[in-house]
Amino acid sequence: MGRMRRRVKSGKRSKRQEPDQVKKIKTKLYEIFAVNDGNAYGYQALIKKLKLPDKKSKDYLKDRLFSLESKEKIRRLSDGRFVSNAESKYIRGTVDHVNPNFAYVVTSENEDDIWVKTADLHFAIHGDRVNVLITRPAGKRSGPKGKVIKLLQRNQEEFVGRIEIYGNFSFVVPDNRNIHFDIMVYPEKIGKAKPKDKVLVKIDRWHNAKNRSPLGTITEILGQAGEHETEIYALMAEFGLPFRFPKKIEKAAEDIPDLITDEEIRKRRDFRGITTFTIDPHDAKDFDDALSIKEPERGKYEIGVHIADVSYYLEEGSALDREAMSRGTSVYLVDRTIPMLPERLSNDLCSLRPDEEKLTFSVVFEMDAKGRIYDKWFGRTIIKSTRRFTYEEAQERIEGQSADFSDEIRILNHLAKQLRKKRIQQGAVNFETVEVKFRLDEKGTPLEVIPKVRKDAHKMIEEFMLLANKEVATHIFKWREKGIGDGSRTFIYRIHDDPDPERLSTFALFAAKFGRKLDLGKNLSESLNRLMEEIAGRPEQNILESLAIRSMAKAKYTTDPGKHFGLAFDHYTHFTSPIRRYPDVIVHRLLGHYLQKGKDVGNDEYEPLCVHSSEREKRAVEAERASIKYKQVEFMQTMLGQEFEGIVSGVTEWGIFVEIIETKCEGMIRVTNLDDDFYEFDEKQMCVIGRNNKRMITLGDTLKVLIAKTDIDRRTIDLEMVYE
Repeated sequence: MGRMRRRVKSGKRSKRQEPDQVKKIKTKLYEIFAVNDGNAYGYQALIKKLKLPDKKSKDYLKDRLFSLESKEKIRRLSDGRFVSNAESKYIRGTVDHVNPNFAYVVTSENEDDIWVKTADLHFAIHGDRVNVLITRPAGKRSGPKGKVIKLLQRNQEEFVGRIEIYGNFSFVVPDNRNIHFDIMVYPEKIGKAKPKDKVLVKIDRWHNAKNRSPLGTITEILGQAGEHETEIYALMAEFGLPFRFPKKIEKAAEDIPDLITDEEIRKRRDFRGITTFTIDPHDAKDFDDALSIKEPERGKYEIGVHIADVSYYLEEGSALDREAMSRGTSVYLVDRTIPMLPERLSNDLCSLRPDEEKLTFSVVFEMDAKGRIYDKWFGRTIIKSTRRFTYEEAQERIEGQSADFSDEIRILNHLAKQLRKKRIQQGAVNFETVEVKFRLDEKGTPLEVIPKVRKDAHKMIEEFMLLANKEVATHIFKWREKGIGDGSRTFIYRIHDDPDPERLSTFALFAAKFGRKLDLGKNLSESLNRLMEEIAGRPEQNILESLAIRSMAKAKYTTDPGKHFGLAFDHYTHFTSPIRRYPDVIVHRLLGHYLQKGKDVGNDEYEPLCVHSSEREKRAVEAERASIKYKQVEFMQTMLGQEFEGIVSGVTEWGIFVEIIETKCEGMIRVTNLDDDFYEFDEKQMCVIGRNNKRMITLGDTLKVLIAKTDIDRRTIDLEMVYE
């Protein structure tokens, strides 16, 4: 032992003289003291932590501690415990709890996500903001590891789940599959909940000394699991969506007068005598945009894009305004809309209903038959819609039906096609994603899955809305560029960054699995459009379009006037939907302010508002997808045991995701359930390969599958392979 001490101090060790126990002690001490997490350890505590079996290893530990202290790697506290001298480096990020055993902390401060085992999360859960300490840097074969040091912000304190009652104790099993614990509820905090009820539970205490389950209280009983209303309310609660407007908000909306004064009309450009109409879905109740058309003597068309002037009725800073800002956007679930504004505003005062005088904010264009713009005007207006069209009615006129306003609609459609052609030529990406809707019975049960079809009428309205959004953003930016007024014009832009090259390369490999080629060079947009044309109507269309969109950057709101890659616009904003999007309301206010020669507002208030709006948009999209997934699972529940053709849409080490061609519903075959061989996952080729039969299952393969199991709570479909 004495010889070992002398060799340790002199540093003259060979591999043969360094037994496994010594290596273990060195490695463990490095892990403990490599970073300064503020924890101090005594000699006996370290013996216990390292599970040292004999006197020899304990003596080596003591020598190693003295050596580290002499090298100032660690220091001794007054009570004899040791603490690291390493520089502390905390990284801020968000927990992505992908597995019961571990999570990743996703951060912009670090190139790689940081792997954290569940025991080191310290009760942080999915979506929480945390400070994480890197305990092991990234290596050649693995990313960095770390542990959570401090919880910065809880993502949620309430959870939706199914209650399980066992005598004198109960648990709520959360619906969210990223929450990997049950919540314990004492009998006195259950209320009137019954077994299998869906409930909302609020966490009272995150750390329960008796077990790892947090303690909670039932705050709302949503109903019996599996019932339509129960599941929709559960979904709303899961995403923190409001069930209803507070009574004071409803009253504030009802108290808004509907009289438009002569004084207000005189401030506005009058379009009441010009042909104007709305085109919307047949079941729409709020009409927030209208088109007007007039042919001046010079042979150029005057086209007006008129948007409901919500900002006139929504007083800035009022309770109504704060509620709208908090909601951020309307949310469209499979069977209902959760509106941003109360019905008094969205369906009455601001809705551009036919034969009613309505206040609008407009962009008016003078353009020729080739869609070339010669002049444009921005300002507040008053209109009186001549006719309300459904998309189907407008499409009939586009396709040749002679009826009221058929000439006007065909002219607008021709102009829209010219605008679209120019946009594509300039580099816009033509994504045509396959969306589905459901035919439901009176109880909300899905009877049919119906793909949404976008025809010329839809595209016509879209082109004029895109044009208005682009021109409003460009107009404000040019003011800023020219230094008009005080030389600055804070504004809310909608930007879409260039795609990440690594993600694009991955997508190109995916596309190649389907026999499709993607050129990642200068003509990326053209190559993407060509790919979209090639797969249109093909079984793999939905999968490849979804993968392509996922490979793109996410669009967001910001005061930074960046470009929009997907639309190929230098500047873009959201101006055209203030009834359902709060950023559009702010854009109206700012545009009106600057048109009145108002001074720059500064971005201290507006950039945080952009971040909030982007987060609310993300929440809405996730909730809408979850509601569609729920109905897909419910629909497939009626088809247990039936066989379908499907396309492999994803491959992981634990399962093969398959999209059923007929219904566009996605399920998973567990790798462990493949009983014709033992399959191993090949990450590079994104496939699984049979160890003996060498069968390869990869993206784009067509498989016959059987619907084995559905889980409404988790919104999952389990599939089994059908061998032929």
